[in-house]
Amino acid sequence: MSASDASGRIGRREFLTRSALGAAALALPRAPAAAMFVSLPPWAVARGVVWPEQARLAARVGYAGIDWAFGPAKTAGVEATRALLAELAIVPTITNLPMQGTLGPDEAAFAAQLPTLDQDAAFCRAIGCSRFQLVLGATTPNGQPKAEHWARVRRRLSAVAAVLAPHDVRLGLEFLGPRVFRRRREGTPPDAPPPVPFVWTLPETLALCEASGPNVGVTLDAWHWHHAGGTTTDIRAASASRIVHVHVSDARAMPPDDVRDDMRLLPGEGVIDLVGFFQALAAIGYRGGVAPETIGPRIPDGMSPEDSARLALEATMAVLRRAGVT
Repeated sequence: MSASDASGRIGRREFLTRSALGAAALALPRAPAAAMFVSLPPWAVARGVVWPEQARLAARVGYAGIDWAFGPAKTAGVEATRALLAELAIVPTITNLPMQGTLGPDEAAFAAQLPTLDQDAAFCRAIGCSRFQLVLGATTPNGQPKAEHWARVRRRLSAVAAVLAPHDVRLGLEFLGPRVFRRRREGTPPDAPPPVPFVWTLPETLALCEASGPNVGVTLDAWHWHHAGGTTTDIRAASASRIVHVHVSDARAMPPDDVRDDMRLLPGEGVIDLVGFFQALAAIGYRGGVAPETIGPRIPDGMSPEDSARLALEATMAVLRRAGVT
């Protein structure tokens, strides 16, 4: 909880702090004028590079934004991080929700982290970012009935959303589409309960978002959308306010049972209808980052981070141009 009292009023110190953070955010570079811009996900296409060199590499190669690392940036502080981003003229697009076990079994540990999340959301806004993201598990824990897990997840997400809302920060949920995420994991004891599918499609994720809060939406990954059997109609049925961030990669044609998460191709190299995907996002008015998340051997380990980042940027821009959305 912040320093505000039970009536919702804030003290002078908190007022001055919030005012200073708001002024700091105004000094940051704004998102590009184009509705969609390419944001560097360092873990996928600039492996081995750490913050703040990740941001420098992104700017040097030509990315407009970066999916940034929360811990190192917060350690550096508001002023240093804000100055770095302003110098590079790069947008801090999104970062992982800085909580441990957000949807895990420990209620007390979750509740204990909410005051710190309030501070983290303030830091996020102070450096010019308004988006966190969180990955959803595709099955329930320990075979728990779906309805029970849904109720707990919704409560947790609603609590997170309530903390983020005063800072005008949104939360993007990423669903996992390939069948491998809904099967019994290798090494699971034979007497363990069978996996119970949870939320793994765009329509169900949107329903969970709507049940959780107005500032909860989807980090829409084209790879997961495709392998979940998603359609452009599903995207066009969504509100732009519910699409928080976008990941893009491509896939080869293969049986669903053979798909693993580390088999991704560069955008435009496979069978995913990325032109239709981006045209559908443009049709609903999505404005935000597009991160090329090419996980797997398509970008070889021997390639330099700068070369792999450039390769991913060029492939993504080519698809966006074909879709007519740049």
